[in-house]
Amino acid sequence: MIATAPATPSPATIEAAPSLPVGAAAPPKSPRLMSLDAYRGFIMFMLAGSGFGTVQMARKFPDSAWSFWANQFSHTPWQWGAFWDLIMPAFMMMVGVAMPLSYARRQEEGDTFARQLRHAIIRALVLVLLGSALMTQNARFVNVLTQIGLGYVFIFLLLRRSPRFQLGAIAVILTGHWLLFATYPTPGPGYDFAAAGANPADILPGFWAHWSKNLSLSADFDRWLLNLFPNDKLFVNQVGSTTTLNFIPAMANMILGVMSGQVLMSARPPGAKFAWLVRTGAVCLVLGIVAGLTICPVIKRIWTPSFALYSSGWTLWMLAAFYWVIDVRGYKRWAFPLLVFGANSLAIYVMTLLWPAWIKHTLAQQWGAGIFSGPHGPVWERFAILLVLWFFCWWLYRRKLFFRI
Repeated sequence: MIATAPATPSPATIEAAPSLPVGAAAPPKSPRLMSLDAYRGFIMFMLAGSGFGTVQMARKFPDSAWSFWANQFSHTPWQWGAFWDLIMPAFMMMVGVAMPLSYARRQEEGDTFARQLRHAIIRALVLVLLGSALMTQNARFVNVLTQIGLGYVFIFLLLRRSPRFQLGAIAVILTGHWLLFATYPTPGPGYDFAAAGANPADILPGFWAHWSKNLSLSADFDRWLLNLFPNDKLFVNQVGSTTTLNFIPAMANMILGVMSGQVLMSARPPGAKFAWLVRTGAVCLVLGIVAGLTICPVIKRIWTPSFALYSSGWTLWMLAAFYWVIDVRGYKRWAFPLLVFGANSLAIYVMTLLWPAWIKHTLAQQWGAGIFSGPHGPVWERFAILLVLWFFCWWLYRRKLFFRI
């Protein structure tokens, strides 16, 4: 749906306290936290940039600095991760941050818990359906919209719980997910690797074998689930070997986002809020690294529990940096280009999937077929597409039009 705003277009508003019992008097609203929209806009800017042509440039100039940047703007083949592997966790965490703010506002407007729950269920269904419609048959449930939708209602039910309960939920989710993988059988003698689209060389050593590429519990689950749908051919594995069940450990990222949003809504001093984000990020990062060296590898493709913690650490630090610079120190003007994207994150996400080829074709028709054929053509191509997308979002921003579910 399209929403209009009578005041400042940025959709992130912060209330003075977390969720209150229905019927309680609402506290005064605190100043708007621009950092949330700027952070969201930064993530969407990265997505819309789609690597900024660095991968193509690295192929043209393999022994140059482009190779370093290409590695940062590409998904790591399997273990550990690069900057690009943090984009989806950041997206999911920002959804978690926004949830307590959004539903507190709905409560102030008189929504009962039943109405809020109905809204959460409808939003989850729309996210799953929209995300599935934007993907191919063999990648139905692995993009960020479907992954958020699959866990959304459960996260909603945690909004009114205490921080201790929320931490307990994270522990149960990650421990349970680890146990399921750790006890799932690994390929034995005579295993048909070809039928699984796997390679014997992909088996990780020792205990790590439970998290091998295309050979894990989640890979087998997808081979069962997705072959229940009508397909042109038998489903073997997901593009990039990502899996549907990633949404389960990814809920830990969203819950940490919820906790962050509730802290930012609280009456704590700004310095204390910043310290909480930094401290919590450090704990998550250390736990993720330790877990990645001891109990299960850090793998974004199947979102291992160690990756959930590792990525949460980095994304919490990113949120802390935006909060400190923009809302604590007050440096806000520079963030306007990010706010334009952040205010319409759903629109820019959909446009990033559907429009780039059309934009490139249109620009080539208007300015000549060789417009992007120079030595740095891939870079100019991505920035040209990004500029067109930004101006369209700016047009929406100026008219206070926002696409929301």
